[in-house]
Amino acid sequence: MADIRFDGKVAIVTGAGGGLGRQHALELARRGAKVVVNDLGGSMDGSGGGSDAANKVVDEIKAAGGEAIANGSSVTDDAGVARMVKDAMDAWGRIDILVANAGILRDKTFAKMEIPDFSVVVDVHLMGTVKPAKAVWEIMRNQNYGRIVVTTSSSGLYGNFGQSNYGAAKLGLIGFMNTLKLEGQKNNIHVNAISPVAATRMTENLGMPAEVLAQLKPEFVTPGVVFLCSEEAPTGAILTAGAGAFAVARIVETEGVAIGAGATVEAVRDNWAKIADPEGQKAYVNGGEQTAKFFRKLQGG
Repeated sequence: MADIRFDGKVAIVTGAGGGLGRQHALELARRGAKVVVNDLGGSMDGSGGGSDAANKVVDEIKAAGGEAIANGSSVTDDAGVARMVKDAMDAWGRIDILVANAGILRDKTFAKMEIPDFSVVVDVHLMGTVKPAKAVWEIMRNQNYGRIVVTTSSSGLYGNFGQSNYGAAKLGLIGFMNTLKLEGQKNNIHVNAISPVAATRMTENLGMPAEVLAQLKPEFVTPGVVFLCSEEAPTGAILTAGAGAFAVARIVETEGVAIGAGATVEAVRDNWAKIADPEGQKAYVNGGEQTAKFFRKLQGG
C-alpha cells in the first residue's frame, strides 16, 4: 500500500515545542503537511512563556525542506486561538488537521489541592482543546474535510493517584470527542483520541529507570497520532500508544438486569453480581444505541 502523505494539507499542532507535540509536528511535516507549531513556551505548571521552543521546531522543519510557522498563543486565550487560526489561513488558506496536545500539570492529592490548581488544569486540557476545535470547526465543515486528534490519558480513563484535576479534564475530552464524531460525520470530519505513554518533561519526575525511559520515547507514539490525522483515519477511537505498542480502549456497558419499575435498593444489592457480570458487555457507538437497548430491556427484549 502507498505511504500516507499530507501533501497540500495544513496542520495545527498545539504544545508542539517539545516532547510529543514536537514529534507529531516533525512527522506531519516530513510527510508533506504545512504545520503551525503552537507552543506557549511555559513551564510544566503553565507559568511563564516564550516563543523559543516553537521557533526551534519550525527551524527543524524548514531545515528538512518542509513548511512551518510558529505561534506562541495560549490555547486558553480566545484572541490567541483566533490569531493562531488566522495565521494558518493567511499563510495557506485552509486547515485540515488539528492535533490538540498542549497541557500542564498541577499534581496533588485531592485533599491538598486548591481549587485554582484544579481549574487551571481543566482549562488548559479541556477548554484548551475545545477552543481550537471550535475555531477550526466551520473551516473544516466548509471544506467537507477535517481530522481532529485530542489527547486523553490513562489518568482519565482509569484514574491515577494525585491527578484528580488532570484525570477529570482528560476523561472530559472523551465525552467531547464522542459528540464531535457524530456532529462531524456528514462533513467528513473525523475526531479521535490518543492516550499516550511517553517519556517527556511531564513524566520526568516519576523516577522511571533509564532503560524504561529509553523504550518510551515520544516518537514511538507519533505513528498512531499521524495515522489518526490521515484520510484513512477511523472516527471516535481511543488509541492507546507507548513503546511502539498500540491498542484501542473502549467504554463498555454490561448486559445488566431488568429488575422492573418496582425495583428496590435491596433488589439492586441482591442482583449486583449479575448487574456487574462482564459477559456480553458492549461498547456502544452512540447514546441512541444504548437508549434503544434500555427500552428493549423494559419491554422484556
